[in-house]
Amino acid sequence: MLQYVIAGLVLGGIYAIASAGLVITYVSSGILNFSFGALAYFVARFYYYLHTQQNWGIPYAALLSILVAGPALGVLLYFMLFRFLRLSSPLVKVVATLGLLVAIPALSTLIFGTEAISSAPGLAPQPVRVFDFIGVAVTLDQVIVYACVVATVVVGSAVLRYTDVGLKVRALVDSPAMTALSGTSPSAVSIGVWAVSTFFAGLAGVLAAPIIGLDSGNFTLLIAAAFAAVIAARFRSLPIAVTVGLAMGVVTSLIQKYLPPSSNWTTEVVDAVPFMFIAIFLIYNLIRRDLDRDSDRVGGALDRAITPQGATQLAGSTSSSLDARRVGLIGKYGGPGLLIVVAALLPILVQGFWVGLVAQAFAYGIIFLSFTLVTGEGGMIWLCQITFAGVGGLTASQLATNHGWPILAAIVVGGLVALPMGLLIGFLTIRLGDLYVALVTLTFGLLMENLVFTIGIFTNGGLGVNVVRPSFAVTDHAFAYVCLVAFAILALFILNLRRSTTGLALNAVRWSPPGARTLGISVVQMKIIVAGLGAMVAGIGGGFLVAAQTSAQPANFATFLGVIWLAALVTIGIRSNAAALVAGLTFTMLPALALAYLPSWTGQLPPILFGLGAIGVAKFPDGSLEQSGEMFRRWLYERADRRSSSSGAPGAGGGLAGRVLQAPSVMPAHLVEEVPS
Repeated sequence: MLQYVIAGLVLGGIYAIASAGLVITYVSSGILNFSFGALAYFVARFYYYLHTQQNWGIPYAALLSILVAGPALGVLLYFMLFRFLRLSSPLVKVVATLGLLVAIPALSTLIFGTEAISSAPGLAPQPVRVFDFIGVAVTLDQVIVYACVVATVVVGSAVLRYTDVGLKVRALVDSPAMTALSGTSPSAVSIGVWAVSTFFAGLAGVLAAPIIGLDSGNFTLLIAAAFAAVIAARFRSLPIAVTVGLAMGVVTSLIQKYLPPSSNWTTEVVDAVPFMFIAIFLIYNLIRRDLDRDSDRVGGALDRAITPQGATQLAGSTSSSLDARRVGLIGKYGGPGLLIVVAALLPILVQGFWVGLVAQAFAYGIIFLSFTLVTGEGGMIWLCQITFAGVGGLTASQLATNHGWPILAAIVVGGLVALPMGLLIGFLTIRLGDLYVALVTLTFGLLMENLVFTIGIFTNGGLGVNVVRPSFAVTDHAFAYVCLVAFAILALFILNLRRSTTGLALNAVRWSPPGARTLGISVVQMKIIVAGLGAMVAGIGGGFLVAAQTSAQPANFATFLGVIWLAALVTIGIRSNAAALVAGLTFTMLPALALAYLPSWTGQLPPILFGLGAIGVAKFPDGSLEQSGEMFRRWLYERADRRSSSSGAPGAGGGLAGRVLQAPSVMPAHLVEEVPS
């Protein structure tokens, strides 16, 4: 028993250090850093490069990587990104840090190479010394972890609670403006905080590498597990976070003692333990109604008063600032119409395996429409849309292959199976803060991935389940058009939803839930509706995807792969149906083009570009496609305005409405819509 406890405390210690970094970052900046695992991986990989590949001694490699490179990376990211996020909406913060989560591992591979690393050294010299503690062997690596945990708790708690520095850090999250008025520089405090945060990330990464290996996916899962301790601490209490982190490690180790070691089910349960902790703490706080809804709000009234209107929103409607009657039907529908025409020509213009990729791209476009519904229209931070796609795809494959259903009917049923799951998740999370919603949906996706998608009937021994396409669309050409037609039908449904009374109510809820309630709109009802519809669309898209790939592989629906999907869509535009199709084509074709026609190292560029695009949401919330469309519509508007002015039309360009419409940045888009023509 003691042996398992000591081993568990090592893993728990790494959880504790990671959760300490996350708590310190949140307490000071209001940002829950989803990229913490990627930062830990980068520093650990740099340490391996110095110590193993360049033969540096442990002290020098550790000092340069953990104490210099880690904090320097935090300072660099602060100036490049984090300083712009303080008063942004939770949605912007989450998407931007997810962009880093996608980009940093790919950038690391680009810098350090693709070498597979089977084992990584820790901070103890090789061979690692072993001590005897009450009859239990304890390695020097384990002792170092214990010492780091104790130092983290003692020093971190003392600094945050009892020093002037800690007071300034806690004051910063309450109100940067008031902190500045007291004579303290908010920027200087923030720089220090981010340096300390990435120091903790680097320390956790180097300590974890000997245990989990140098694989970016393992680091991401490790930090996702550390979120359980952060939730238990309600994002703020460092001692609670560290204690729960240690407890998770011990429980994980003890489970391995009492479950059969040769069982695959044991491995799945062990991997799911941290996410069970997350579920338990969320349910406990939900029952107590003790969730801090204000945790998503950072800054006082003065900070929000001096922040430009609309600067903190994501997926607003900037295009609505232009008068649709002036830009005409071409300006409004010309771009999407041209895109559909080009997409329809693609299966004819390309040959060979490229046709199959086009069919998959159209299927991805359907799945991305679910993000458009849930995040773009509903304003909810859901990280499990890929899970609903997996539910739909795996259900469709079982019905079609093992029960003889027509594949298209099976795809529809797969979407209907995902529908109540989306309604349930929506109902359970609707009253939670945005960060809690993101963590709940992430946890749901990881639990489904570890406990459900690994069932034998879905994995089929690692081979997956073969899927037969409908008899009238067996070829890639024909099935590509089936997917495109399905995309067009669902896109028209979403377009009609936007124009309906429900769509107007959703728009009001997205901009201001309190304001929507004053109008008699049920915020809960609206969000549950869009949650169910989003899950159904994702399930249908997953069914079309497995049919396009002719095989249903659970590995294709890994939860963190869905983060890349979200990053790809946010790069293009989260609220645009056309952007969903462009994102599907980009996500599928760009890596294939890089692999086929460019040097091998360029294979890392697509995720880097997707990640940078998601980071860019801090400056361009509507995405690149919507920004381009906005510029085109503005150009058409200015041409129409010049024509009206030259023809002497009354009220052209010179009236109050004209001046307002030409300066949309002065007024939020949702107010501009209300200005009478």
